Amino acid sequence: MLDAIRWDSDLIRRYDLAGPRYTSYPTAVQFHGQVGTFDLFHALRDSRKAQRPLSLYVHVPFCANICYYCACNKVITKDRGRAQPYLQRLEQEIQLIACHLDPAQKVEQLHFGGGTPTFLSHDELRQLMAHLRKHFNLLDDDSGDYGIEIDPREADWSTMGLLRELGFNRVSIGLQDLDPAVQRAVNRLQSLEETRAVIDAARTLQFRSINIDLIYGLPKQTPDNFARTVEEVISLQPDRLSVFNYAHLPERFMPQRRINSSELPNPVHKLGMLQRTIEQLTAAGYRYIGMDHFALPDDELAIAQEEHTLQRNFQGYTTHGHCDLIGLGVSAISQIGDLYCQNSSDLTAYQNSLASAQLATSRGLVCNADDRLRRAVIQQLICNFKLDFAEIEQQFNIDFQGYFGALWPQLQGMAADGLIKLEHERIEVLPAGRLLVRSVCMVFDAYLEQQNRQRFSRVI
Repeated sequence: MLDAIRWDSDLIRRYDLAGPRYTSYPTAVQFHGQVGTFDLFHALRDSRKAQRPLSLYVHVPFCANICYYCACNKVITKDRGRAQPYLQRLEQEIQLIACHLDPAQKVEQLHFGGGTPTFLSHDELRQLMAHLRKHFNLLDDDSGDYGIEIDPREADWSTMGLLRELGFNRVSIGLQDLDPAVQRAVNRLQSLEETRAVIDAARTLQFRSINIDLIYGLPKQTPDNFARTVEEVISLQPDRLSVFNYAHLPERFMPQRRINSSELPNPVHKLGMLQRTIEQLTAAGYRYIGMDHFALPDDELAIAQEEHTLQRNFQGYTTHGHCDLIGLGVSAISQIGDLYCQNSSDLTAYQNSLASAQLATSRGLVCNADDRLRRAVIQQLICNFKLDFAEIEQQFNIDFQGYFGALWPQLQGMAADGLIKLEHERIEVLPAGRLLVRSVCMVFDAYLEQQNRQRFSRVI
């Protein structure tokens, strides 16, 4: 079992930098407009030939209410009728993509995100899942990981029953904070009772896994009131927890301009919230997986980390990194072999492309040899907290220290600071450095110096 993480305030102060979250390498910042539908079709053909299993992500952008902290691609509307034209185009996209794949390619993982997927009516959810099953090889034996993001204000027992009937067996529940003053400050009023009702339904209906999302650093939060939220959440016993750092970037995300920046907790209080949360979750038996994620020891993510099979992609930490990821819907990102590609993030442009029987691919990137090498290095560090040079050398036919010789002084500095252990044949991220693993990964990022760091959140 991995050692517990160790809190080191001095180390955090020195290495709490702005940088990517590495759901991919290269990151989406590197995507460009020279990648289009031809590249996607070529990648799909390769996937079909290799008979690789699939992971599907479906983006449903609609929300009835705006949460001021949100940085997701969403459409705020009370008009439920706006979903139907979108679904028509989404179904066209499903059909256009699926005809380039083999029906024998199994969909091991499915995830509905947003937005609020349960913005859709029960009939619309049935319609969408029926279309997916018609064109993709979805599993019928409940062995796949089929998840959906839930807003408890938009779901009840009948909704949960429908989702289970449709084949979903995992739910991710947005909660963020339970304090009423904090909820008012971010325009998300959601009671503990609403959240508990959805979780009770999920357990009764035998959903396999329940995840809860929390955010620290929101307006009017204090270490004490956030600790109360964490205590209540622990009592709900979710299998996984995501504890995100709120990044206040009002110049990039318009809804955040409604947040009063004078009500945001100061950096000392923000660090205090994270430290106390880690102590609470550790005492309750949760394991730190990495990058804001915690899981119970018998959860698949924790087991995969122990067995060194954990991976990371645009859906976060996953046990299905061997699958080709196909993103469907506005702004959705696909990762198929060495191709990353993203649909248009503009709803009108997305729908117009498909109305013309064209896919909405707007940008992307094809990994080169150096990208593939660095991607493998970053994956090992961010998932396993260690990196064996021999494994990389054998896979990519390089001399590790020769190839990355220019980085050695930085790595030696991190080793001297106690962030990592640097040996002749390996790197190990030490317990005091695990909260800062992004900073270690950033050393191997060939693009970072060319990028505007203001585009990224801080590590802590």
